[in-house]
Amino acid sequence: MSEAVVKAPWKEHLGEVPFHLDYFDGTMFEAVEEMARLYPNYIAYDFMGKSTTYRQMLAEIERCAKALKTIGIREGDKVTIALPNCPQAVCLFYAVNLVGAISNMIHPLSAEKEIEFYLNESESVLAITLDQFYDKFERIRQNTKVVNIVIASVKDALSKPIRAGYMLTAGRKIEKIPTDAPVLMWKDFIRLSRSCFYKSYKVERHSEDPAVILYSGGTTGTTKGIVLTNRNFNALGKQIIATNPMFRPGDKMLAAMPLFHGFGLGVCIHSMLSQGGRCILIPRFTPKSYAKQITKKKCNFIAGVPTLYEALLRLPGMESADFSSLKGVFSGGDSLSIELKKKFDKFLYDHHAVIQVREGYGATETVCACCLTPPHMHKEGSIGLPFPDTFFKIVEPGTDREVPYGEEGEIVIAGPTVMREYMNQPEETAQTLRRHADGFTWLYTGDLGAMDEEGFVFFRGRAKRMIISSGYNVYPSQIENILDAHEAVQMSCVIGVPDTYRMQKVKAFVKLKAGYLPDEETKQSILAYCRKHIAKYAMPYDVEFREELPKTLVGKVAYRMLEEEERAKAGQAL
Repeated sequence: MSEAVVKAPWKEHLGEVPFHLDYFDGTMFEAVEEMARLYPNYIAYDFMGKSTTYRQMLAEIERCAKALKTIGIREGDKVTIALPNCPQAVCLFYAVNLVGAISNMIHPLSAEKEIEFYLNESESVLAITLDQFYDKFERIRQNTKVVNIVIASVKDALSKPIRAGYMLTAGRKIEKIPTDAPVLMWKDFIRLSRSCFYKSYKVERHSEDPAVILYSGGTTGTTKGIVLTNRNFNALGKQIIATNPMFRPGDKMLAAMPLFHGFGLGVCIHSMLSQGGRCILIPRFTPKSYAKQITKKKCNFIAGVPTLYEALLRLPGMESADFSSLKGVFSGGDSLSIELKKKFDKFLYDHHAVIQVREGYGATETVCACCLTPPHMHKEGSIGLPFPDTFFKIVEPGTDREVPYGEEGEIVIAGPTVMREYMNQPEETAQTLRRHADGFTWLYTGDLGAMDEEGFVFFRGRAKRMIISSGYNVYPSQIENILDAHEAVQMSCVIGVPDTYRMQKVKAFVKLKAGYLPDEETKQSILAYCRKHIAKYAMPYDVEFREELPKTLVGKVAYRMLEEEERAKAGQAL
């Protein structure tokens, strides 16, 4: 992209960060394969006491790829991966890429109906999940095109001493899968690799080919599959390293953000493995385990949502923690309040870190981050400067007319990480990706912001109705559609309620149909129904019954009035 075409006031303020980069022209697997050639004995990832080198990881990816080919996975097939951050998930992700298929990344804690939607929307022919989630997949399998289900177990990736401990604790709670279940267990799946002829499993794919599907609400708040290419992910890896000139191959990233999230997959996994970094895989996040791994592994980089940093501040027993190994601490996924940044910067200083939190911004439609506070300077309330080869404009919402510096408008983005399309949604794609007279294709984010004369971007709010809880996007209209289908519900309204830990938690207001009582039994019936249809992170913490819901002048439910009520309650509680 030529900076002559589009204004780029940030160019003079990037410090050591380059304005333009040369990108790897190949697949995600090939980018990682190149690192294995350069640094075969470097550690690629650590998982619960066990370290794996790049050479070992490459061999495991190739075994997975041969097994995938043996069970019939072909170029362009969709493979659903519903796993936590574990070695099987990492190796599968690259193996799917190696055989020319497309990874459909979903949350393993998704509700049954959501899993059914993701499998059908992507037309997946194979699903891989953990033993503890087998029942959910089996119950909806007949409604999908899935031919095979592969079942992995955390214990398969553990060192022997840790495996014994796991089987005596968490492993005991997992129900045994019936011996006649129509599934492939992980070990049997990997054994199939022996039946694959050498070289026949490798499929030539290109930089611009689709490689990954992630899910988001798009600009309208209805769930959409976001199709991302090899180039999108490889460009992000190069940009993440370029915006962190202090990075060196072998540096450690704490990978606690989940793999089905662009932040976890793009920043914590692929940006590291495509550039010679080391991932500390955290399968299940708790603030205590997170803090322990930072100090125990002497991590160099951590990335998380504001909720995570809030949790670390509350953690007891941190007085002697040493964070001096940290080179970068990144916050994204939600707005980092000025107050929380100040508190966490002080926390870092008190624990011997010489750096501060750097806030960023991004969207799943750009894999994740595409804007970051530079290492050498920050402005209070800013989300930083655009990444190399990435352009931001602030326009009058829905138009191509730029607003003056300092004025609020819609954030639009152009660059090498912008998605290919929304899957099966040509109209939504056309509405979101628009070509301007400057020749660039711009992503309309639906977010409001401003830019100052030095190119620093300021996030002002979301034009689309959305709740962000612990860094996850929750779309009220989706939850309302589910609630309204319950036999007792006449009408519902879902809002985000302020929460000191999660930033926002989900609350539902319900008007019941005639004949239903607003009692505890009805509430529990509605919540039980929600648990079957709504992922854990999006579950309402409470259902409040109302005889009437407030309305706007045009007859819509006035959700802002309910938000104001809850904010007022929260203020009184303080």
